[in-house]
Amino acid sequence: MPDHTKPRNTPKDVFLHLFNIFTFYLSVVSFITLYIQYIAAAFPDPLNFYFNGISDAVRVSSSILFVSVPTYIFTSWLIGREFVHHPERRDFKLRKWLVYFTLFVAAVTIIIDLMIFIYNFLSGELTIQFFLKILVVLLVACAVFGFYIWDLRRTDMKSRVPKNLAIAVSLVVLISIVVGFFVIGTPNDQRKRRFDEQRTYDLQALQSQIINYWIQKDKLPGQLSVLKDDISGFVVPTDPNTKGEYEYRIISGLSFELCATFQHVSDDRDKTGQFTEPMPRGAYQQNWSHKAERTCFERTIDPDTYKDQKNLYLNH
Repeated sequence: MPDHTKPRNTPKDVFLHLFNIFTFYLSVVSFITLYIQYIAAAFPDPLNFYFNGISDAVRVSSSILFVSVPTYIFTSWLIGREFVHHPERRDFKLRKWLVYFTLFVAAVTIIIDLMIFIYNFLSGELTIQFFLKILVVLLVACAVFGFYIWDLRRTDMKSRVPKNLAIAVSLVVLISIVVGFFVIGTPNDQRKRRFDEQRTYDLQALQSQIINYWIQKDKLPGQLSVLKDDISGFVVPTDPNTKGEYEYRIISGLSFELCATFQHVSDDRDKTGQFTEPMPRGAYQQNWSHKAERTCFERTIDPDTYKDQKNLYLNH
């Protein structure tokens, strides 16, 4: 006869184990991603360095870590509490499948990581950035593998090791998130950067409209307000923060300048002189570098560059 006194696994157990492992994977992937971005920022690759991409990845990874790690620790505590009162629940089949699958993923990650390291070493392409990234993945994968092997073998359900690990992991994650403020800046800095990005996009749009105006009318517009076009839907942009108008001045028949007041130093070039973010459409590969001050961009239209567009317009 079945033993009705033996605790049975319930839908609650399924939920806890699935949710626990899900937050665990989120935490591990985000932690690795976060440190890979830190390494990319600390050791920039002149051929592939985009500050905005690093900044976005750091924000996403930090946000996920801030939520997933406490959730993982809390669900692990709930599961551990059940194991203290009902040790037989450690034999829950779903739990074992999830644990062994995690061990499999960790082992495969370690092997592939070492293969990639050896291949790049033999190819002579082992840079400090690449080495550190490989090291981060290897250390995290080994830590995951070691912890779950220990968890499978342990018999003392009242061990303080999980609690001590939870405290250590929490501190490491907290420090890792704080480091992000030094890499990408505080939330206030990020807001200033976004305002400056919008200002740059606005100036690029105005530049494009000024060039189109010259192509159509063979002269520069006297003021920005004449660029408004109800048919195309173009509305002259204003400063996203102050709502003030951008400055515009004609220098000569083919030269003009656009000015804006920026709140942050631009990140479009790093110390190697390489672009740190791709040039947006309509930029015409112009330089939009700026400091945290009023900055003017002088532009001169080259008639030969837009000769075909002008002829096409005149023919129509």
